[in-house]
Amino acid sequence: MKRVFIIHGWGGSPNDNWLPWIKFELQKLELDVFVPEMPDTENPTIEKWVSHLSNMVGIPDAGTYFIGHSIGCQTTLRYLETINVGVGGAIFVAGWFNLKNMESEDEKEIARPWIDTKIDIGKIKNVLSKSTLIISDNDDYGAFEENRQKFGEFVTKEIILHNVEHITGPKYPEILSEIKLLL
Repeated sequence: MKRVFIIHGWGGSPNDNWLPWIKFELQKLELDVFVPEMPDTENPTIEKWVSHLSNMVGIPDAGTYFIGHSIGCQTTLRYLETINVGVGGAIFVAGWFNLKNMESEDEKEIARPWIDTKIDIGKIKNVLSKSTLIISDNDDYGAFEENRQKFGEFVTKEIILHNVEHITGPKYPEILSEIKLLL
């Protein structure tokens, strides 16, 4: 059975944005779908989030897929650095390597380790043969071209959505279509 792990964003939950809709749609395809509540969501740390995801996944394999939103993309990438077996694929929605337009110094401090701690792109390529970046051309957190370029080092497909900011609406058929293609 194929398993899909959907990782929400910073300050989010499994019940936010398009996550409940996509979970419902994927369950109709008879997939095992997991949308974990990530720990300390208002103050996410790499160690806690990657450890939590690792515990949820257990033993990954070619039937394991990931969908990340925002910092959920970072979490997925950092998790993939810790494994040595290929997974089925990943969809990165509103993913980032850098952020602009943060509202407070506290946000900047929380984001700093996520931005400053390098990700081993070579390692990601070894375990992730198929992946898609879905990104908005007017993301609230900016750095659009920089993030596209960095994801472009390893994703196999890119989709640019127009004027949907940080991709936080209730439904995006583009995400579902990409998952179906990935599977």
